[in-house]
Amino acid sequence: MELFDFTAKLAVIPHEPGCYLMRDKRGRIIYIGKARDLKNRVRSYFALSSGDPRAFVKRLPYVLGDIEIIITANEKEALILENTLIKRHKPRYNVQLKDDKNFLSLRINTKVPWPRVEVVRRPKDDGARYFGPYHSAHAIRQVLKVLNKHFMMRTCPDSVLANRSRPCLQYQIKRCPAPCVFDLERDLYMGHVRETIMFLEGRGDELVTNLKLKMARASEQMEFELAARYRDQMQSIEKVLERQVAVGAKNVDRDAFGYYREGDRLTIQVVYVRAGRLEGARSFGFVDQEFPDAEVFSSFLNLYYNSGNFIPQEVCLPLAVAEGEMSAFEELLRELSGHRVEVSVPKRGPKRALVETAMTNARHAFEGEHAKEARTRDLLEKLQARLGLANFPARMECYDISNLQGAQIVGSMVVFENGYADKSQYRHYKMKEVLTQDDFASMHELLTRRFKRVVEGDDAPPDLVVIDGGKGQLGQAVAVLEDLGLHEIDVVSLAKSRVDKVGFEDESVTRSPERVFLPGRKNPVVLKQNSAELFLLQRIRDEAHDFAIGFHQRLRRKQSLLSSLDDIGGVGPKTKRDLLRHFGSLKSIKDASVVDLLGVNGVGEVTAQTIYDHFHRGS
Repeated sequence: MELFDFTAKLAVIPHEPGCYLMRDKRGRIIYIGKARDLKNRVRSYFALSSGDPRAFVKRLPYVLGDIEIIITANEKEALILENTLIKRHKPRYNVQLKDDKNFLSLRINTKVPWPRVEVVRRPKDDGARYFGPYHSAHAIRQVLKVLNKHFMMRTCPDSVLANRSRPCLQYQIKRCPAPCVFDLERDLYMGHVRETIMFLEGRGDELVTNLKLKMARASEQMEFELAARYRDQMQSIEKVLERQVAVGAKNVDRDAFGYYREGDRLTIQVVYVRAGRLEGARSFGFVDQEFPDAEVFSSFLNLYYNSGNFIPQEVCLPLAVAEGEMSAFEELLRELSGHRVEVSVPKRGPKRALVETAMTNARHAFEGEHAKEARTRDLLEKLQARLGLANFPARMECYDISNLQGAQIVGSMVVFENGYADKSQYRHYKMKEVLTQDDFASMHELLTRRFKRVVEGDDAPPDLVVIDGGKGQLGQAVAVLEDLGLHEIDVVSLAKSRVDKVGFEDESVTRSPERVFLPGRKNPVVLKQNSAELFLLQRIRDEAHDFAIGFHQRLRRKQSLLSSLDDIGGVGPKTKRDLLRHFGSLKSIKDASVVDLLGVNGVGEVTAQTIYDHFHRGS
């Protein structure tokens, strides 16, 4: 095998800041890095005197086909470019920080007349106040429970606020002052907003003190019901404060990172401190990480904070990133957040203790993930043995067809990686060739379209294909795979249990067990009905079924909404879609005024008046 000539490549790489892209012999980008000095960084991978024990570094001369460089003006620009390139190319050996929907924040826009607390996935630079991130939906629900019960702010969206004519249930149970209906003093409402912000900022002690004064004042004025509400609010806040652990100076937001590594497997842990109190933690697991710890950590931090996560005042790291990069990273975080950010590697004191806590949690998360993977692997090995599969079923794909009396025929593909659903790889299919109800033909079209991409090298092949159905559906899958020459892929079908009546008088019923059909085998395999292997097959089958049904229902709703707008003269398909996209429902379109309709892209005065007259004719 021809070795990569790194000597010739090093000769043309300058001593400049920038990014380097490593490509394999097929031209695919396998790693992207940044450096203050590109020549020195690239040279370090091939220095014989380095004694680097990592397996990947030893393989580099055999793997690499080329190294491209992109020179930048400074280290900060290299950081920004690296983040962009990694997200675009997703190299195999870089950390991949997926869009994790568990990162939730709370948003309060104090610029609107009647602010409310909103749950958002990704903070924006829109002038609103953001609080978080919250590491789980459970954590944010607990906070919202306290806010909704005690802080007297509206919970309805703006569209409801603008169109409500009488107070809702929240007003009846004294959880909202109903600014949608009543002429409320804004200063009084903004007082509730300020208290909410104090609570979310972690200034609980100050808020409790204020509530005690309000409670005493209300008691003196004989307003005992109001005093009781302040008391309940104060007690609820005190309970929240008791659950939080103070770990540093008040009003300081801090993220502390730790990691644990065994070979190419790595777990990174972040611990969140908000207003001096420990509020949560989150772990990230990675594989194929054979590059130096400092490089991996630098890439992770770059991706993590560029993904919209909350940027605190202090970031504490367990190790130093590349020389000269700390200041560039601080400058980048300052630009992203709008405030000064201190990035440090603490050696002693409370900050170091917090980093050690993150390191300990990273090790426990790594061990827990390893134990979970071991259990999953044992399950998959049992499934492979019980069904006599040629491949270990690390990647399983399941397909299902959905239609209603032959209309809107759709298919679904769901993917399980190592026993767990990977929803980022789910796919929907609309049938293009089969236009009448024929499940066999529909399945044949779906699988042909899917596996042609595998043959062309655009998609990775599965280890096991699971089909919802019996021998007929299995036969279609086998035919497609054989026609395309994909003989190495295992395929099975899972048939639902049948209902058999027993007797004629009592009409009692029994259910047959679910059966697994295999190619070339007459009788199905019947797995133990309470076994983990059968449960896994049922789970992926049900996931495919639900995914197909959900897509089919959305198409039917969309078609129904569009058809209800067909009677409006002069409104074309594009305008219908824009109306539905803007208002969200047919009812909102009917309730819209001419001015509201003019806010839709492409709707002029004549069209807006036509739509309004259509829905208000005779009213």
